[in-house]
Amino acid sequence: MRAALVGIDFGAGDFSASLEELSLLARSAGADPITTITAKRSSPDAAYFIGSGKADEIKMACKVDGIDLVIFNHALSPAQQRNLERRLEVGVVDRTSLILDIFAQRAQSHEGKLQVELAQLQHLATRLIRGWTHLERQKGGIGLRGPGETQLETDRRLIGERVKQLRARLTKLRKQHETQRRARGRNQTFSVSLVGYTNAGKSTLFNTLTKAGVYVANQLFATLDTTSRRLYLGDEVGSIVISDTVGFVRELPHQLVAAFRATLEETIHADLLLHVVDGNSPVRMEQIEQVNEVLREIGADHIPQILVWNKIDAAGLEPGVERDEYDKISRVFISAHSGAGLDLLRDAVVEAAKAGPGARRSNEVQDELEAGFYDEEPPVDGSVGSPDNNMTTTTHDGPH
Repeated sequence: MRAALVGIDFGAGDFSASLEELSLLARSAGADPITTITAKRSSPDAAYFIGSGKADEIKMACKVDGIDLVIFNHALSPAQQRNLERRLEVGVVDRTSLILDIFAQRAQSHEGKLQVELAQLQHLATRLIRGWTHLERQKGGIGLRGPGETQLETDRRLIGERVKQLRARLTKLRKQHETQRRARGRNQTFSVSLVGYTNAGKSTLFNTLTKAGVYVANQLFATLDTTSRRLYLGDEVGSIVISDTVGFVRELPHQLVAAFRATLEETIHADLLLHVVDGNSPVRMEQIEQVNEVLREIGADHIPQILVWNKIDAAGLEPGVERDEYDKISRVFISAHSGAGLDLLRDAVVEAAKAGPGARRSNEVQDELEAGFYDEEPPVDGSVGSPDNNMTTTTHDGPH
């Protein structure tokens, strides 16, 4: 599908990086960006977001380039989207709808599909009238009223009922996750979550550590599956649980954050966060802040965090470790692709596990086995990420 990208510079943040990210999002959704149209404004236009003059310019560009879809790098109100579609005579998608579409394509597990459907319905509820303009009332009087208002009310009621059902099912899944976390807590299992900006290399690092085989691709939100695996780190610490969570992105739709709260709670209840950073990205500091902002939103900003500076081979850096003023490891430089620095990262996790509340000896893993938490015995050879390290209780989708 041939697409035109539209970005408005309001003078805040890195505008060029935001547009580049929009292009990656569009490609991830299956669109083919043909042209990019930009403008500067002090504030959005109430009717068209971009103003009528710029809207006419986009309409002309769509005709010249044969554009099928216009993608805005901003959130549009239902009225703005409706007005733009009428004026441009092509489909219009805002950033929120684009991300929701990507999540819908990538959701694989049952829970992930439920969460995406909930987010989509919440987004659709504000835009229902667009589908029923042909049924609006045309005449007054007894027996002459059209079905438009009645149909809209029916649709709102049906969507409301479906949302209620989805929330009930997600609440049940949430309780199941809480039961699993309590089991880990009773056995003092140290829990680690990988977090970071999408495409920073979390799944590559997860696969390298655990041999889990999670799908990896050089695209945004390559996989939504949040997968947990057991990782044996030697006799001193024993086995920990490590989870690969979905990546974050700037201006992540609030509907997704709310819908994926059950999945994101795996991050909230972790003992340690490994914040994976694309060390070769020119906007890495902004990406770090975007991730921390989402962590604050879900209540995970209090959890100890180690910055994992990934892709050092591309950035021309050497493996290493940095410590803060309290002599705690604050940053580890690695390459998940080449394996450089992974021994330093494992040592950093061991150090954190020994100091953290979930520290325990390897023989305590037997308690979990007796409780039926794992299907298989932990490895005893000190190896990391052997094929039988798979943890069978948690594989679900979330907000890579």
